[in-house]
Amino acid sequence: MLRNQLIVTVTEIQNNFGRYLAMVQKGSEIIVTKNGKEVGRLIPREKAVSYLTDSLAGILKGDTALDKAREKRLGKKYGFIS
Repeated sequence: MLRNQLIVTVTEIQNNFGRYLAMVQKGSEIIVTKNGKEVGRLIPREKAVSYLTDSLAGILKGDTALDKAREKRLGKKYGFIS
């Protein structure tokens, strides 16, 4: 788990959304899980812009296996859960 990153269940996020939203506004990343699997993330706006830019960089570089290369690159940078 990366610094400022929390893993919470769907139920927990539903019951305490305001609390987690405040944490995201302060720079934390919230990973939402359902039945033990990641279903989404709440991330600060600045990180979202960086993530989108980085995901497009693979396409612009002309990767031959776009999906695999992008997943590998972003997984390392953003700590995806497999």
